[in-house]
This record gives sequence, C-alpha cells and structure tokens, in this order.
Amino acid sequence: MSIRKYLLLAVMAAGNTLCAQPLNRPKLVIGIMVDQMRWDYLYRYYDRYSNTGFKRLLREGFSCEQTMIDYVPSVTASGHAAVYTGTGPAVNGITGNDWYDRSSGKSVYCVYDSTVNTIGAGSPAIGGMSPRNLLSSTVGDELRSGTGFKSRVVGIALKDRAAILPAGQGANAAFWFDDATGNFISSSWYMDSLPAWAAAFNREQRAARYIREPWQTLYPPETYTASTADDNHYEVPLPGEEKPVFTHRFTGGQGYDLLKYSPAGNTLTFDFAKAAIQGYQLGKNTTDLLAVSFSTPDIAGHSFGPDAIEMEDMYLRFDRELGSFLQWLDQQYGKNNYLVMLTADHGAINSPGFLQAHRLPGMPEKLGRGAALNERISRQLGIPRAILSDAGSQLYLDTAAIRKAAVPLPVLQQFIQAELKAFPGIADAVPVTDIRNGYLPAPFNSMYINGWHPRRSGDIMVIPGPGVKNGSIMGTTHGTMYAYDTHIPLIWFGWKIAPGKSYRQISITDIAPTLSALLHIQMPGGTTGHVITEIMNR
Repeated sequence: MSIRKYLLLAVMAAGNTLCAQPLNRPKLVIGIMVDQMRWDYLYRYYDRYSNTGFKRLLREGFSCEQTMIDYVPSVTASGHAAVYTGTGPAVNGITGNDWYDRSSGKSVYCVYDSTVNTIGAGSPAIGGMSPRNLLSSTVGDELRSGTGFKSRVVGIALKDRAAILPAGQGANAAFWFDDATGNFISSSWYMDSLPAWAAAFNREQRAARYIREPWQTLYPPETYTASTADDNHYEVPLPGEEKPVFTHRFTGGQGYDLLKYSPAGNTLTFDFAKAAIQGYQLGKNTTDLLAVSFSTPDIAGHSFGPDAIEMEDMYLRFDRELGSFLQWLDQQYGKNNYLVMLTADHGAINSPGFLQAHRLPGMPEKLGRGAALNERISRQLGIPRAILSDAGSQLYLDTAAIRKAAVPLPVLQQFIQAELKAFPGIADAVPVTDIRNGYLPAPFNSMYINGWHPRRSGDIMVIPGPGVKNGSIMGTTHGTMYAYDTHIPLIWFGWKIAPGKSYRQISITDIAPTLSALLHIQMPGGTTGHVITEIMNR
C-alpha cells in the first residue's frame, strides 16, 4: 500500500472515531428548589453555614445574584412551572396555586385532575393529580424527546404541585407526600402502581420515626443573632402548640401533616431523593433529570416569618443536609459528572408585626373584599353580583350581568378602583386594559402582563402597597411584585460550571433555556427567557 493511500485511510478512520464520540452531557441533572427561600438567606446565615453546603455551591459554582421573578403572582405553583418551562403564567397557564374557572364557576386547583387516580394512598378517593393544566412543555419533556425517550425524568416534593409541575407532562414519575399515611404517593398519570423501591421505602415508615423527634435548636438559642428573640407576638403557633417557641413537638396533628413544619420534612425529602436515584438507577445509562423541591421552609415560614429563630435553624440544618447530599452525589457519580441547579419559587415578606416593631413600612390588609364590593355595587349601580370571584388578588367580573344592567364597564371599573383605593393598604386596583396600555411603572407593568392569562386570569388586578401583607400581622406570605417576594437565589454547580458570579439582572424564566443549552436539547416550546451566557463555555 502506498504511503498516500495509508494516510488517506488513517484520516478517514480518525474522522469516523470522532464522529462516533457521544455528545458530552452530565450523567445526572438535579434541579433543587427551596420553597420560599429569599435570596438574602444565602448570606444572612453565611457565617454559620458549613463548608460543604451553600458555601461549597458559592465557592465552586456560579451564582446569579440578581435573579428575579418576572411575573405576578409570585407563588409556589407559578414558580415551579416557570423554572422548568422557561416562561410565565401568560404562556404556561399556571396563574396561581388555584384560579377561578368561568366555565364551571368554580375554583380550579393547579394540578387537580378528575380523570386520574391517586397511586399508593390509603384511598383513591382523595383525588387525582396530574400536570394536565400545564400548557407548555418543560426541560424534562424536551430532554426525553431529544434522547428518544431514553432519559428519565422524576419529580419529588412534599407538595404535589411542587413535584408535578417541574417534571412536566411526559415525566416518568412524580412523587409527593400523603399526610394521612406518611407515604410518598403518585398518580395514575404516571404509573399503575408504585415501583418496588418506592413501596419498600414507604414500608420503612421513616415519617413515623421522624415525626416523633422534637425540633430543638442546633445551637444555644441566644446565639441566633441573625434572628429575633423566640416567642414574638407576630409568630403563629404550630397546630397543637400554645406558643411559637422551642422545643417544637409534632405529635398533636392529624396524621403526618405536622411533619411538613419540621426540618425533618427536608430530611425525608433528601432520603426519598436518594432512594429514587438508586431505585431508578438515574444517570447510569444516559442523562437523567431529577427535580426535587423542599417544601418545609415555606410551610414553616408562613407561620414563623423570615426573622424567627426557627427559620435560621431551618436553614442551618438544611445546609448540613445539602452538604451531605452533594458528598453523596460525588461518591455516586464523581465530582463534576453531575449538574446541580439550585433556586427558589418565591421569597416572602417580613411579618407586619416585625416591620411595625422596628418602625419600618408595613401593615396587614385583606386584599379580597369581593363580597363587600358586590354589596356596594348592587346598591349603587344595580348590578346584583358583578364580581364572580376575588381569587388571587384579582377580580373576575360577570360581564353578562354588567351588560344586562346597562352599566358601562368603565363606570364599574372606576367605582371599584375608588372603593378599593380608600383602604390604606391597597395601592391601586387596575383593569387589565389599563395595564396593557402601560399604566404601571415599566418593570411592574410587564410583570402583570407576563402573569395574565386570558382564560384563567381576572379583569381587575388588586395591588397592595410595599410592605403590605395579605392577612394578619402574623407570619408571612408572598405573591406580590416586590423584591422581598421576587428576588431569589440561583446557583449552578458541577458539570462544566466554573466558579463565578453575575450581578446582571436575570429572570427566573432564563433557567430553562440555559439548562436546554447546556444539555444540547430544544428549549421548552413556550420559552420566553434567554440563555444565561455567563455560565456557558467557561
């Protein structure tokens, strides 16, 4: 054989070898969402974090420091949907944890589905759940489609909506916690029966063991200097307790519902996540996706508020468990062979009681008032029930009744606006038509547009003032356009992620297209976000 022919064959063989190399992807993608984690929690408790949890993520990963939610409402279901669809409620349809349905005249829970059954619960009659109401594909859906459905996608959380919506319509499974039995359960949308590994996990009855463990502080209570003193009048006692103080015990509830207030709820979620990874052998044969959400910080946070010792201790404990989980992943896959994305679905407002005690702007206000408004509208304008619902700080109007009463719509809108603005905690009540015309300051205006869906949203948006909490002076909540509700952490860690930080404003809807770019898959169909270029090709 001539040298020329030999060289030609060698070049062809090398080309074939290069072509045969598989696409470089991480073995496993783990999306971690911490429910109600405000961005400042990364640094508020920083000095007491271990070196293996949040500090490791910040030290070895890439933190997007100015990540904001770009729609209203900033609530759990909308946040979990936005992270994995790359778009807000205007496109993905998840306009809240629930919304008013005009066709049925009833409230719709975001993941309720009457056509499916619960799998693994004591009774299927408790109601089936599925992602049917989600109108856009997710990263997991696109990963499955892009790999010929070889990749597996699993969602896990204590809350059903926090497990189902991130996983998407085409997921292999979603699991959530059943308060009655202490088991993780699923839906016939995904399976006919629980897999053997999940059934075995439930038989261990870890929830029964954890719920008997009292919650005590890791350190002496007086050392929790990032928090207020224990037992404040603006903290809500847990069910069965007289005061919101340590030590907390969780055996006074019905079933296992109180476990969701305990840091042990996070422990149980980590336990089940590990069991799912091993049970499904995730990441062993192809790139898989595990979407795991930690619901306990939100459930406990609603009672205690952001400034309580309970929340500081919650995050110190979570930090330790996160560190152990990362070390476990190192052992399973090797460092830098898996990709972690950590973020939150929303933040939370400081308790009005706390704000008032420190002479900061803040007050409680009930933002609904639908019944009272209907009575005044009927008396003044002659429309018997103009407002069908006031769900989610939105007013749904009965347009047929308004036309029948021959009252011009602008007249009714101005009447409602004047009535609501008379209450000190309400900044405005704005018809959607005015928002479309740019009525609000630009950033806030776009947030309402991004959150409004024509078939699921209301006609008038009721807008609280800054520092105004819907409800009482106690505990906390979320849902508004303000930074305490919308500024969230976002850290990328592991596979192909170089250490760094960005202070450019980034949107929660940028997460899905960035994950898609890293995985070399099509971005979800409804995506409106953009790739975070700072973490690419580093």
